[in-house]
Amino acid sequence: MRPTGALHLGHYHGALKNWVRLQQEHDCFFFVADWHALTTHYEERGVMERYVYDMVIDWIAAGLDPEACTIFIQSRLPEHAELFTLLAMGTPLGWLERVPTYKDQIDKLKDRDLATYGFLGYPLLQAADILIYRANYVPVGEDQASHVELTREVARRFNNLYGRASDFEARIAAALAKLGRDDARYYERQRKVFGETGSSEALAKGESVVHRAAGAVAGWSADDSELLLGHLKGSGKSILTEPQALHTEVTRLPGLDGAKMSKSYGNAILMRDEPADVAKKVRGMTTDPARMRRTDPGDPAKCPVWQFHQVYSDAATRDWVVSGCTSAGIGCLECKQPVIDAIVREQQPWRERAAAYLANPKQVHWIVEMGTERARTVAKQTMKDVRDAMGLSY
Repeated sequence: MRPTGALHLGHYHGALKNWVRLQQEHDCFFFVADWHALTTHYEERGVMERYVYDMVIDWIAAGLDPEACTIFIQSRLPEHAELFTLLAMGTPLGWLERVPTYKDQIDKLKDRDLATYGFLGYPLLQAADILIYRANYVPVGEDQASHVELTREVARRFNNLYGRASDFEARIAAALAKLGRDDARYYERQRKVFGETGSSEALAKGESVVHRAAGAVAGWSADDSELLLGHLKGSGKSILTEPQALHTEVTRLPGLDGAKMSKSYGNAILMRDEPADVAKKVRGMTTDPARMRRTDPGDPAKCPVWQFHQVYSDAATRDWVVSGCTSAGIGCLECKQPVIDAIVREQQPWRERAAAYLANPKQVHWIVEMGTERARTVAKQTMKDVRDAMGLSY
């Protein structure tokens, strides 16, 4: 996540809530993407440190456990930059120019000079961030799926360029011979179908032949499995892992004015806002424009407050809102009070957890240091394998 300082409710419901759950199910790496922040805000050096640590405190307050996941800062690991540089040598320029968010951001951020190599290359830096940990899954919303697909293409191209040793064909033939004639023919048929159609069924069938051989064929090795699994996908040895997009349920909260919640728009409720601030902000929220007077009936579907009720209120409260709003039986301030109460309840444990770290900043620094060292262990091994594959280990 890019460091933008203290986080708001949109960040929590859009990402952090899923992160807290995922840390119990997977080996998770969560990092502060401070280099990514520089791709669009490269002149804002004075606030970066405060933004970084404010955001980490919000992560921990939301429920990320440094003992259950790895929390670190991107710029503390130069291995990310090295992999980004090496991947750039073989990544076609057109792949970067076609990323949907590239043109979208240029249109939205007209006040910034984005005609930079850093901005053009940020999807490749993002790919390096993922590939260096050999991630199997990347939790993203639908709007970020194109970035994961680019990462898969980059990994596939790298494996194809550098995973093929000079004796590649001979080694493939030797591994197929170990399979036996029937299984080898079946494998080749599935490889051809996958190459021509991209059929996931053909890929799964081909993989099953290889996995079955691992426990049944005399003289079979882990290298044989890796070689044939890579060959099945059209690449050589899988040095870099092709990740899958993990589409998790995402709750999108609007801002106080109904637009996207953003601090830069001045329409956000921060995760650690004081109760009085929450009450003031929610009471001032935009409502159905048709309700000019207390006696006018309204339409919840046209009111941003209703979207908050869908996140924070139970079925009985939502029924009360619909009935009271459409009949003018309740006023807008009455409608907003259950939302205020629910947000304040949700925030209380966040503020309590954050208080200990705000009082002892060195504890936050220590957590980040420990996470950075754990991440470095994985990153250094990947870079060793990458350098070996590219012939740079001299």
